[in-house]
Amino acid sequence: MKKHEYAFVRTTIELSDPLFREVKATAARQGIRLKDYIAAALQDKLTMPQPAAEKPWMKFFGIAANDPEMVAELHQIDQIVAENFGQIEAQEWAQ
Repeated sequence: MKKHEYAFVRTTIELSDPLFREVKATAARQGIRLKDYIAAALQDKLTMPQPAAEKPWMKFFGIAANDPEMVAELHQIDQIVAENFGQIEAQEWAQ
């Protein structure tokens, strides 16, 4: 009996109708099966380099994280907070 390197899994995904039609048509134009097209698209997405956010919370700001002006402003805010954080008294937090 030959061992296979990969085991295959069946799964169900939900796609909007327009997206499904576009994906299906593109796979057909390329002459490949829908499941192979989707697998290749997922593999491409997984191999793309992921931008690392300096601060974990920055990834939740969506477009702001990709806007150079907003990123610069967020860095300025971060710097101000870092410089002044040690000056905050514990009593001020309690108020």
